[in-house]
Amino acid sequence: MINFDEELKKFHPSLEVEDAERAIHQHDLSDMADVIVGILKDERQQSDDE
Repeated sequence: MINFDEELKKFHPSLEVEDAERAIHQHDLSDMADVIVGILKDERQQSDDE
């Protein structure tokens, strides 16, 4: 049977994961909702200009 307490003591996060976390937190990344909202705003502005 797996002893979870012992396994947690052995755990060391991957350096790649830490690098990815650092890169994500340092950049303002847009998610799909932000992209869609931006597209909709552009479409509304173009239709208002016509």
